[in-house]
Amino acid sequence: MLEVKLHDIGEGMTEGEIVHYLVKEGDTVKTDQPLVEVQTDKMVAELPSPGEGTIKEIVVSEGKTVQVGTTLLLIEGEGGSSQEEESVQEETPSPTATKELTRKRMTTTINRVLATPYTRKIARENGIDIEQVPASDPSGRVTEEDVYQFMNQDQEPVVEETTKVPVKETQPDEIPFRGVRKQIATKMTKSLYTIPHVTHFDEVDLTRLMELREELKADGISVSVPPFFVKALVFALKDFPVFNAELDEENETIKLKKDYHIGLATDVEDGLIVPVVHDADQKSIHELHDHIKELNQKAKEGKLAPKQLKGSTFTMSNVGPLGSTGATPIINYPETALIAFHKTKKRPVVNDQDEIVIRQMMNVSMSFDHRVADGATAVAFTNRFMSLIENPSKLMLEMI
Repeated sequence: MLEVKLHDIGEGMTEGEIVHYLVKEGDTVKTDQPLVEVQTDKMVAELPSPGEGTIKEIVVSEGKTVQVGTTLLLIEGEGGSSQEEESVQEETPSPTATKELTRKRMTTTINRVLATPYTRKIARENGIDIEQVPASDPSGRVTEEDVYQFMNQDQEPVVEETTKVPVKETQPDEIPFRGVRKQIATKMTKSLYTIPHVTHFDEVDLTRLMELREELKADGISVSVPPFFVKALVFALKDFPVFNAELDEENETIKLKKDYHIGLATDVEDGLIVPVVHDADQKSIHELHDHIKELNQKAKEGKLAPKQLKGSTFTMSNVGPLGSTGATPIINYPETALIAFHKTKKRPVVNDQDEIVIRQMMNVSMSFDHRVADGATAVAFTNRFMSLIENPSKLMLEMI
């Protein structure tokens, strides 16, 4: 009998929530076939089958949160072996068994749609087959609103052929406090109670950068703004390495990191996750554009690999597209600082010639660990970043 246990998927996880089984008792499975969806602190992962056989027993029910090492289900080999073992032994099935196994595999189809665990839970609790729910998102991702709309369409009574009676949408009275949301709360609480936060505010003139993007666009080159932010941050971190560091209180040292792995605070349906641009100093603006775009798409679809969610040395949060004008961001523990970029807005500004001109201005807020750095250093850091962003030609020269 093969025991399928919850193992450490990444980042030293200690527990996971059993979201949804992709098989049921009696199903025949093959090696590497997805068996169960598990919600970790940052993503939903599928655990594959370590061998071939028949699902003998599902031990842990859906919705339960269990520790790493817990047995989730049992797989019995095709030969009917009940021996306790860590791996499935190779067997030569009879022609009849082979024919039956082939028939079962050919008639077993696993359809997967993009949806968060919470959305799937809503569908299951209301008896909705999520495979039948049309996705409103262009990526094909089914949202909880899609499920509610599909459910309400099924319940709408027809009064006349051309008249429909609107049905009030059913909204949940409670939201489960577990999975990503619970882990965010745990990490944020640890960060606030451990790190003495100080937040520095400033504003950046993005006019020249926006003009550069328009010039590139006219030449057929489309590049978003965040790659420029990442590149400017790397140069600023090289000049002020204390912000690319981690405080080791036990050994009374500040570890200055030699790598520049920039975390991208990203808002998804279940909460906030931080995919990481590794070795940002070694990537061009165009490479950063493609990489950031890929990470954002995978984050929305819940397809980020564990290695894409760990190792950040400094985090940036681009909340401007959401309409934010300011905030006091919480540091991504155990990092030293986090910078947030807010909404870009055209505003009248007095230039050096005392003229009132219209410029595209963006608010910036930077929270830092006051145990590691002082306010003057934080101001110098943001000034360095701003000088590169406000004068893109300087940024280009740094990359030569």
